[in-house]
Amino acid sequence: MRVILEPLIGDMPLVGALSIFFLRKPLLEINWTGLTNLLDIPGLNGLSDTIILDIISNYLVLPNRVTVPLVSEVQIAQLRFPVPKGVLRIHFIEAQDLQGKDTYLKGLVKGKSDPYGVLRVGNQIFQSKVIKESLSPKWNEVYEALVYEHPGQELEIELFDEDPDKDDFLGSLMIDLIEVEKERLLDEWFALDEVPKGKLHLKLEWLTLVPNAVNLEKVLTDIRADKDQATDGLSSSLLILYLDSARNLPSGKKMNSNPSPLVQMSVGHKAQESKIRYKTNEPVWEENFTFFIHNPKRQELEVEVRDEQHQCSLGNLRIPLSQLLASEDMTMNQRFQLSNSGPNSSLKMKLALRVLHLEKQERSPDHQHSAQVKRPSVSKEGRKIPVRPQMSASPGTGDSSTAPSSPVVGGGDKPGVEERAPPAEASSQGPQDLGRSSSSLQASGTGSPSHISVKEPTPSIASDISLPIATQELRQRLRQLENGTTLGQSPLGQIQLTIRHSSQRNKLVVVVHSCRNLIAFSEDGSDPYVRLYLLPDKRRSGRRKTHVSKKTLNPVFDQSFDFSVSLPEAQRRTLDVAVKNSGGFLSKDKGLLGKVCLEKILCSVKMKLT
Repeated sequence: MRVILEPLIGDMPLVGALSIFFLRKPLLEINWTGLTNLLDIPGLNGLSDTIILDIISNYLVLPNRVTVPLVSEVQIAQLRFPVPKGVLRIHFIEAQDLQGKDTYLKGLVKGKSDPYGVLRVGNQIFQSKVIKESLSPKWNEVYEALVYEHPGQELEIELFDEDPDKDDFLGSLMIDLIEVEKERLLDEWFALDEVPKGKLHLKLEWLTLVPNAVNLEKVLTDIRADKDQATDGLSSSLLILYLDSARNLPSGKKMNSNPSPLVQMSVGHKAQESKIRYKTNEPVWEENFTFFIHNPKRQELEVEVRDEQHQCSLGNLRIPLSQLLASEDMTMNQRFQLSNSGPNSSLKMKLALRVLHLEKQERSPDHQHSAQVKRPSVSKEGRKIPVRPQMSASPGTGDSSTAPSSPVVGGGDKPGVEERAPPAEASSQGPQDLGRSSSSLQASGTGSPSHISVKEPTPSIASDISLPIATQELRQRLRQLENGTTLGQSPLGQIQLTIRHSSQRNKLVVVVHSCRNLIAFSEDGSDPYVRLYLLPDKRRSGRRKTHVSKKTLNPVFDQSFDFSVSLPEAQRRTLDVAVKNSGGFLSKDKGLLGKVCLEKILCSVKMKLT
């Protein structure tokens, strides 16, 4: 939730109004009591929660907001519905090297996927078409989204494989919009998070809103709106409409009965309508609407006031958008006389037209804009830290590695201190494995890392290691820890995880990336695997296991697991992560290599094993 106090004034109470809104659709937890317990019945509970969330979105998720005036002189219309900060044009181009999720013959034959994308900016959601049977789909689709609060808003993208029963997850991506605004134009490949492979090609344009028509001809030429007669396509401008009120509306079909008016507005094929105001001929709406305009020279705004009760028209009007081009600041704020209505029937509106202009920035030849794009992660203090997107030089190279993201070390390190690179002899794992980009839960912004519980006694697993070589190595590492000479204060090694909650699937997703510097269980090393429980559930059905990595102390798993649990429930549960040695059939070389318990954590960190 964001709270804005503005404008500042010279007298008490120092601010003129209070505005409250959510940057994105919130997650909801309701405990029904009394007679409303009926709404907890399976089937009804999801329906009731969805209805309530939709109501919240209609009032409180950007661009909607609640504004409370504190002084009477404040212009509430300007505060409640500000002009957007900009428009994000998203070219959703293609993907490569996606996972094949479809299988045949009960999993014996691997197939491809039927991928599609879901994109979110605030409460604006776009879904691409489905590309059948492809691991390198080409969508070539374009979306345009309004951005009202770019410090804090992100572009969120999730890819799915369409299935008849349940769609499979193919990866996600999150980009901080304030960085897109700085760069103005980004065209590159991004490595997908939470999956072992896959990358996505995006072209992002930040369009500023200009209150004059100086650049209109160039914009129309760039989107090819100057030659065709079409009214749909890429937008050259944005129409912002503030619907205030109406006066002296006619009675409708029945004499001496007040109508229940609503207003329907359309530009081309795009139509919107206001809320209904019941039993009044002088309704007050105070609502805001926006329309993307292809060519304002040819298009017009059509407005009709209708009586919802009697299903009849109370008046209409047409406003050519070319009138706004000739107006001061391309803005009109007046009462418009209604046609086919009463003699004094009028509609008060404020109309503003803004040209969408892509500002070109001068760049040096060696400028690397990819290094400036952020994908938010959460540090131990819950702060956002920049993570560089992984970009390949060209679609065909298949190389998606760049400078790795700096992980945060769990344990006793100071918050925000990046881990130093380990010496080469400490691990045979390459830097591209140690620096896998990992996304955090940004759908909710919760998950307090301050409650991480990784301070179990270090020698607690000594009784689980019975082999002499393992016991000897454990004692040696504990001595190194006491002397302060051990690597990274992690005597039993480290494990890299990504933990997030998918609001789309209502699941807690855990991606096990890799371990390093594990204890050798024998002279040949160890055969490690990772076992997960979401406590307190320790049933066999609740257990998740990775594959076994043979004879290595630095295994790479890159496996994703999910638990069907809501976000509020996940925040109360504990994730039990254990690294174990498999050994062979009937082997005595089985045992615990290390474990960590995570409470109320929804961020990507490297944890030390205890």
